[in-house]
Amino acid sequence: MSGHSKWATTHKQKEATDAKRGAIFTKLSNVITIAARKGGDPAMNFALATAVERGKAANMPKDNIERAIKRGTGELDGAVLEELVYEAVGPANSQFVIKILTDNKNRPAAEIRHLLGMHGGAMSSVLWNFELKGVIRVSADNAAAKGIDSDEGQLDLIDAGADDVKKETEGLTVLTTGANLQKVKKYLEDKGIATESAEIEYVAKDAIEVAGEDAEKIEKIMSGLEGDEDVSDYYSNLK
Repeated sequence: MSGHSKWATTHKQKEATDAKRGAIFTKLSNVITIAARKGGDPAMNFALATAVERGKAANMPKDNIERAIKRGTGELDGAVLEELVYEAVGPANSQFVIKILTDNKNRPAAEIRHLLGMHGGAMSSVLWNFELKGVIRVSADNAAAKGIDSDEGQLDLIDAGADDVKKETEGLTVLTTGANLQKVKKYLEDKGIATESAEIEYVAKDAIEVAGEDAEKIEKIMSGLEGDEDVSDYYSNLK
């Protein structure tokens, strides 16, 4: 299931076709709007700064970003967005935490139940297997160029506030507490290291591998979540 890692989701947003770009922009616009409720200046609002970075990385037009911020601060009228979290299970004991941003809470509930039911899944409690963590991703090229993928570089990240550093094919995944996310991201920025993403995420305590027919069903669930404009993000216990 590595093709559906968070790395892959980030790359899909950057390389989306025109047909899918509208849905991605809607998702990102909602994320920016929610973040802007706590202040419209990205320099003073870390959540907004990271949301705007996501928008820029996906080639979201500047005007769209500015309108989303103004909706969040109340400068522009717009539908009232609600934040919801759904929990679900899929084939082979796969688990999903699904973040919703919507102006109609009945719509995503019905659509996601239908999606899960089509592919062997259902709504069910799974948050016991997840914890909120700061997650920063640095591409393999950037990590190698600055030497932070070395043993010494990874130890420096721990000293800077990281809880753990995972070296993966795509690059480094740096795990922090929520409180240290901004601190570690600034450490990387001060060293001139660009990040692929830096957000608070639900991270599974125990992850599983799935293959075969079950993996195909799970891929369909994930594709459906990615195509749903009400789904701002989702997390799983898949390796």
